[in-house]
Amino acid sequence: MHSEITMKLIPSVVQSFRVAKAFSENSDRINSIDFSSDGITLISSSDDDSIVIYDCERGVKKYGADLVRFTQNENSAVHSSTKIDDTIRYLSLHDNKYIRYFTGHTKKVTSLSALGDSLLSSSLDKSVRLWDVRSPNCQGLIAETGRPIVCFDPNGVLFAAAVNSNEVKLFDIRSFDKGPFNTFMPYKERNSDWTSIKFSPDGKMILISTNGSDVHLVDAYNGGSLSTFASRVNSKGIPLEASFSPDSQFVFSGSTDGAVHVWNSESCLREAVLHCGYTNPVHCVQFNPKYMMLVTASTQMAFWTPPYPDDEL
Repeated sequence: MHSEITMKLIPSVVQSFRVAKAFSENSDRINSIDFSSDGITLISSSDDDSIVIYDCERGVKKYGADLVRFTQNENSAVHSSTKIDDTIRYLSLHDNKYIRYFTGHTKKVTSLSALGDSLLSSSLDKSVRLWDVRSPNCQGLIAETGRPIVCFDPNGVLFAAAVNSNEVKLFDIRSFDKGPFNTFMPYKERNSDWTSIKFSPDGKMILISTNGSDVHLVDAYNGGSLSTFASRVNSKGIPLEASFSPDSQFVFSGSTDGAVHVWNSESCLREAVLHCGYTNPVHCVQFNPKYMMLVTASTQMAFWTPPYPDDEL
């Protein structure tokens, strides 16, 4: 394992990233990934019904599910299910046992966002639910007019709900029952749907991913459009994740031709196109929060680093 990020993430460093390790644990598409806050552990879920835990030093462990997220530490996670029902499950990774079940959604869960003991979920049943992982009871319910996707801000004070692929609502978590304190409509989508929403680590921007070629960058304070990144290929019309670097300076996204596109969030210019040597769709892309490591996922998991004197992770 390399030491914590000391090298500054600048365009030349980003352009030098290459695949240092690849894992072939899955037989189907990896549909979500999430790093632990200390950057040591990565968790993934796949369409083959497995959850895989990656120790960024040692190896892997398998479990099973969809939309997986770490909770307050690397020893527990929450996930939805694609096959059984619409219950959200709280899993102890230490002994592979379920701690708790969160019931209430009546259709497929579309997004999960976890921060500390708080959990946000949204569903095709047009509802947003707020949970405390220490209790099986829903702490709050917001009924929407269309399909919502949700995320917490980095400080856990606010959360965003994007509805019907054209409207973003911001809620104060302490008074969400009073309705959104801000609502904006930054884009009018024509040929695609919003598939995920994320705040930048510095809380100043919101990134909206779609099942088209576009990735939208929005000002988190006033909802103004900062840019639309449209250079990635999405010929299959599938959800492709986009994510920020830990310093909020770069945006990474996969494509259906196997390339990873990197844009500068300040200049809004494309800084790099990274190639991993295959043409499978890259569904998931995230940057390690603590270490100089980029992770991408298709049916394979790939760990990327810049060149180091030693070639070990």
